[in-house]
Amino acid sequence: MDSFENICQLINEKLKQKQPLFVAIDGRCASGKTTLAKKLQAHFSCPVIAMDDFFLQPQQRTEERLAQPGGNVDRERFFQEVLKPLKEKQEACYRPYDCQSQSFLPAIAVEKSDLYLVEGSYACHPEIATEYDLKLFLTTTVEKQLARLEKRNPQKLKQFQERWIPLEESYFSAYPIEKAADLVVTT
Repeated sequence: MDSFENICQLINEKLKQKQPLFVAIDGRCASGKTTLAKKLQAHFSCPVIAMDDFFLQPQQRTEERLAQPGGNVDRERFFQEVLKPLKEKQEACYRPYDCQSQSFLPAIAVEKSDLYLVEGSYACHPEIATEYDLKLFLTTTVEKQLARLEKRNPQKLKQFQERWIPLEESYFSAYPIEKAADLVVTT
């Protein structure tokens, strides 16, 4: 990612002003959010929290909730179990929810750090966006997105086209996520 050095510089500048620093990486699926988060994690030796660990449990997937733009993640649990304790300079502990097995995985402890990365679609939902000190938005062309999704998992491409991409686009249309970002990166 050619913007990596610029992002690192921006984070370093922000770290001089505030610690701990909370950085959100939101954007379109297959735009490189997880890849960027892993590179930043290796560079800064900091924890990464994935929004994918906070998908709704079956009983939470009501028509009303799923009709909300960005409503398919449990941002309330994310706030209570992760953001709130970390903002209070405490350790956080959460159990990722695995959609495949429809169950919670073993707990993950998030230790105190000078920098926390939160990556994934819906990370900058308006109900939690004010908690971040730096918001990054990653985007890509439709063609690249589909090619990356097909390469990643050809069996799930249709599901992404029919379900997940429209849900994301509804979220991006309803809220000014890209406009509110401190930095937009096209991959």
